[in-house]
Parts: sequence; structure tokens; C-alpha cells
Amino acid sequence: MALFSKPVYSTISVKKRDIPPGMWTKCPISGEMIYNKDLEKNNMVAPRSGYHFPLNAKQRVQLLCDSGSFREMWKELHTVDALNFGGDGRYLEKLRKYQEKTKLNDAVLAGSARISGIPVAFAVMDFGFLGASMGSVVGELITRTIELGLKKKMPVILVCASGGARMYEGILSLMQMAKTSAALARLKEENVLYIPILTNPTMAGVMASFASLGDIILAEPGALIGFAGPRVIKETTHQELPPNFQTAEFLLEHGLIDQIVPRNEMKARLHYFLKMFGYERRPTK
Repeated sequence: MALFSKPVYSTISVKKRDIPPGMWTKCPISGEMIYNKDLEKNNMVAPRSGYHFPLNAKQRVQLLCDSGSFREMWKELHTVDALNFGGDGRYLEKLRKYQEKTKLNDAVLAGSARISGIPVAFAVMDFGFLGASMGSVVGELITRTIELGLKKKMPVILVCASGGARMYEGILSLMQMAKTSAALARLKEENVLYIPILTNPTMAGVMASFASLGDIILAEPGALIGFAGPRVIKETTHQELPPNFQTAEFLLEHGLIDQIVPRNEMKARLHYFLKMFGYERRPTK
């Protein structure tokens, strides 16, 4: 018989507080939980760590363009399955799903806008649409935006984000690299300002063409920027890569981009450069 009996503890069941889904977001850098409404008010930038969460194309328009000034153009452009990829209509079905999801015709919104009263040709890529891969329509919309700036002699602002060429369109996708670059060459001949904004991620064919040809190249903090991804480069070269390889900070240090600009300062910085290059406010017609 035991000299001492074991104490009897009462058990209290504590129910976890029910937290409705979609109210909080965890910062991947600091681990802090951020109330979604506060995150949205700060343009999807974590207040402590400064981590930049993704924005879609329409959010970018609201962030950078004067209220109500953006006019979408060339809505009639639609992608066709010229190569009959897979032979079973999978490509067109995939496009329809992304069109329903994003409410976009393709991975770019393009047209004209005003930034602090200054007219610009403006286009923004949406990574949520097939990774903002560059197909024929994407390349055509970027080219037409550049040509609009050339025709109206107004600066061209492109917000870049892409995983690269669209494999469903094969060589037709790769041709967009040459087409957009040729349009920028004509723009440069007329001394019209071009500013690309590189966001996370800006990779492969997009980076190897119009994203890297700006007069002033801006980037958001922490953006992944490059041609092939770090894993592919490491496996190909069999070498250890430097710290922060292919980040905006690494590329700024090595001279590939001109400035890293936090998202909440981007519109003011664009206005500064537009004024510096002699562009002025115009009265609204």
C-alpha cells in the first residue's frame, strides 16, 4: 500500500477561440500575424518587416495612377491556341479559368493614365494570371503601350512581374522579346522616357527583354529578378551562389537596377522622375 496517494487533478477543457478564415496573414519574414484590413490599408506591406506581399493588376493601378485616370485600351485582344497545344483545348480552357478568377482578358492591363497629373502610357502585369507568362497578347499589349507613348510623346511606365515565356505558345511567345525590344528602340530614338518597375518575381524572357531596357529601372524591396532561377543556376554551375543572389538588393549593388523603392513611396518617386525629365501636368480634357 502506498504511503501517499496520487493527487487528483481536475481537467479543464479550453476551447480555442474561433478565428474566421481570411482575417489574418502571417508575415513570412517576421512571423507576425497581421490583421488583413491593416495590411490592405498599408498596400499589402508588412508594417514591421517591410515584406511586400503580391498585388494584382487592378490594385497596382489604384496605387500608382490618379484616381479614375486609368483608361484600359485594346480590350478586343484575345489569345488563340495557334499551336493547338496538347491537341485537346487544354490551353484555352486554362485561359478561361484564369479569366474568371482574375477578371482579366490576359496577364496585362494596358492603356493610358495620369500620375500626379502627368499623362503616361501605362501597363501592369498580373502574376495571378498564369504567372504573368508572356504570350502573344501580352507582348502585343506591351508593344502597343510603348507605341502609344511614342505617338503621344508621353512617358511609358511598365509594372513588370512574370515567370517568363508562355510555353503553350512556343516560338510565338519568344518572338515577343524581340517585338517589345524593337518598340523600345524606336521609343529611345525619340527620347521618350521609359521606366520599368520590377516586382516579385520578374524573370526569364520578360527580364531579358523590356524589363531591363529602361532609362531608369526601379524595383520593389526583396523582388526576385533574373533569367533562370537560383536552383537551376546552382545545379548547372555546381557552385554556391552569393547571399541574396538575384534579389533587388543584390542587383542594385551590382549595377543592374537604379533604385529600390518601397511600394508606398513609388508614386511619389515616379512623379519626381517625370518632373526631372521635363514632363508636366496637363489639364484634364
